[in-house]
Amino acid sequence: MGRTAKLTVSLPRELISLTDQVAREKKISRSKVVSSCLQELAERYRVKEMAEGYKAMAKEQKQFTAVASEIAHEVLPEWK
Repeated sequence: MGRTAKLTVSLPRELISLTDQVAREKKISRSKVVSSCLQELAERYRVKEMAEGYKAMAKEQKQFTAVASEIAHEVLPEWK
């Protein structure tokens, strides 16, 4: 992850209790719990953005194929 920096946040007591519980169970710090959760969220966003990008590329490719097919039929004789 690289360099770290301190961040002060205010959370509902329930989330702090949950963070403490997870930290105890996994034997890691609160910071690591929060960091891991944010890293997971960042990965979800990255996957979502990639999926949207691939869908957009597929749509563009489909449009290109339709145009290229029309041009090919105009230029090339029909295959029999």
